[in-house]
Amino acid sequence: MLPLLEIRDLKIDFGSAEAVRGVSLEIDEGEVLGLVGESGSGKSATALAIPGLLPPSARVSGEILWSGEKKNQEAARTADLLREAPSAMRRLRGREIAMIFQEPMTALNPVMTIGRQVAECAEAHAASFTRRESKRRALEALEEVAIPAVERRFNDYPHQFSGGQRQRILIAMALINKPRLLIADEPTTALDVTVQAQILALLAKLQHDHGLAMLFISHDLAVVSQVASRVAVMRAGRIVESGAVNNVLTHPQNSYTRELLAAVPTLRTDRTRPLAMVQNSTA
Repeated sequence: MLPLLEIRDLKIDFGSAEAVRGVSLEIDEGEVLGLVGESGSGKSATALAIPGLLPPSARVSGEILWSGEKKNQEAARTADLLREAPSAMRRLRGREIAMIFQEPMTALNPVMTIGRQVAECAEAHAASFTRRESKRRALEALEEVAIPAVERRFNDYPHQFSGGQRQRILIAMALINKPRLLIADEPTTALDVTVQAQILALLAKLQHDHGLAMLFISHDLAVVSQVASRVAVMRAGRIVESGAVNNVLTHPQNSYTRELLAAVPTLRTDRTRPLAMVQNSTA
């Protein structure tokens, strides 16, 4: 059986700066893969390459293979997303592949109501929708992510919501079209610990309920362990270790993975000593 998404030897550079250096990974239907690494390791560039959201200055090579709708029980059409026409990618983005960004205040339009923004996501992939139908779908999506009093708050603006609520709105926008793959790019980074736990629990529930495949990106192995079954550790644009989450957490094989784990404080951490430092990611 073909994986839902397979990345082969992906390379991304911005002029003289190499962001991704030969990354290969795959995600099966309904699977959650964690992609972990420090800031600047190439995680977000890898994620943005999948739906074709890299800036024009990026030079990209390799393959990003997407298993399309099944023609029959045995076969599926496989497309290389790096070579698909812009019109095909526009149809794919938001409908088959959706993305949650890490900072909702920059991802949401501050001068549009949240209801209109969520409804537009549905309308973009169903031109036949009436305003009434798109509003109904938007209300359902907002209710599913536990936004309180959605009828009353439908016409509120992003600044009228808390950080956790804004992140829930982004999740509603990503899931309204029932995509097959959800890319979550550090969706809990800007949230406090309590709200972070709520968002992680929500994502886990939605992933289970909808049978989503998910690429969950974070710099925190402990966070990834709560949502992912497999993890890939990225450093300086390369995958340095991958495997089942429990194996990587308990028996890390790469020195960089061990450094990442040692840098996470626990209740047993000696508070009289500084935390372990991750060595600078240089080529």
